[in-house]
Amino acid sequence: MGLLEDIRAYKRNDPAARSAVEVLLLYNGLHATLHYRMAHWLHTHGMKFFARLISQFSKFLTGIEIHPGATIGRRLVIDHGTGIVVGETAVIGDDCLLYQGVTLGGTGKDVGKRHPTLGNNVVVGSGAKVLGPFRVGNNARIAANSVVLREVPDNATVVGVPGRVVRLCGEKLDHIHTPDPVQLELDQVKNRLATLEHAMRQLERRSNAREEYEKPMQAY
Repeated sequence: MGLLEDIRAYKRNDPAARSAVEVLLLYNGLHATLHYRMAHWLHTHGMKFFARLISQFSKFLTGIEIHPGATIGRRLVIDHGTGIVVGETAVIGDDCLLYQGVTLGGTGKDVGKRHPTLGNNVVVGSGAKVLGPFRVGNNARIAANSVVLREVPDNATVVGVPGRVVRLCGEKLDHIHTPDPVQLELDQVKNRLATLEHAMRQLERRSNAREEYEKPMQAY
C-alpha cells in the first residue's frame, strides 16, 4: 500500500511521469525513499551500522542522502532529487514535495533535536536550506535557494536569504511599507543618543552658568 501511494503521489506531482512502471524503475527519489524505509527499520531496531550502510549505498546510487534516523511521513515526493540532504533528527510530514539540492540540516549550535520539522503538504524549492530545530507549518511553501533559519507558520510562503514570509494564507504581505525591525532598533539607538546629547548640553550650560556666577564672588 505504501509503495502504491508513493507511485501515485509521483504521478500526481510530476507531469513527466508517464506510467507507474517508469516511476518505479527510473525515479531516484522513489528509490531513495524505499532505501530509507529499510534503513529506518534497521535503525529503530538497534542495527544502526547496517542502517547507515544502506543509507550510504543509497546515496551512492541516487545522489540523495537521508539519515536513517530521520522520520518521514507518507507520500513523500522527491523531484529530481540530486543533492538532497536530510539530517538525523529531521521530521517530514505527509504529502511533502522536495526538489533537488534541498538541505534539511542543522546549524552546528544545537544538541539533541538539531534539524527541522516539516508539517504536512510542505513544498521546498530547489537549493533551499532549512537549518535548525524549528517547525515549518502545514501547507508552507519555501522558494528556491531560500535559507530558512526560523519557524514558518502554516500556509506561509517564504522567500530570500534569510527567508522571510511574503504570503500568509494566500494574502501577500506588504514588506515595502512594513518597517524594517533592524532599522527600528537603529532609530531607537539614535533617539537615545539625541536624548543623552541634549542632557549633556543642559549640564554644560548649567556648569557654565555656575562658573559665571561664581567669578564675581571670587573677585569680591
